[in-house]
Amino acid sequence: MRLIFWLMGATMAGVFLTMLLWSGPLIMAEAGGLPLFDTRLSGYNVEEAKAFLAALSDVGRDFYLNVQHKLDSAFPALLAVVLVMAYTRVYQGWVGWIASTLPLAAAGFDYMENAAVAVMLRAGDGLSDAMVLSASQWTERKWIALGLAVLALFEGMVRAWRAKRKAM
Repeated sequence: MRLIFWLMGATMAGVFLTMLLWSGPLIMAEAGGLPLFDTRLSGYNVEEAKAFLAALSDVGRDFYLNVQHKLDSAFPALLAVVLVMAYTRVYQGWVGWIASTLPLAAAGFDYMENAAVAVMLRAGDGLSDAMVLSASQWTERKWIALGLAVLALFEGMVRAWRAKRKAM
């Protein structure tokens, strides 16, 4: 199981680094330096979404819809699996199962965000306030759930470390 954990973690890190160092910066360059929807921790409003979409070139739009979204289809699942596996190492019993709902929720929110962003990218002049609000809310929910998932992992690691120290 340890080997599977490390292989999944390495794959997840590879996908993340690919988005961080290659696809994300390429899309930002195609959007005049504006950040991707997915990276905006507190979401975005209609004006910000319209500014991004107006600045994004057709090449950038196509790349976002195809390459970026393919990478971001793999990443949430990989991250959720790695976090759930980590929770089984640092938590005992039902606490680990409860903690596992956080990365699973984050992954679900990420997939909903991707779908909503794809609708906005394809909308052109038909972009509505409701489309932006929906996508932004999924982005915010994703980041909140992910933040809580990381905090749960950190808390579990501290708890496991303390238990190990007590046993010495």
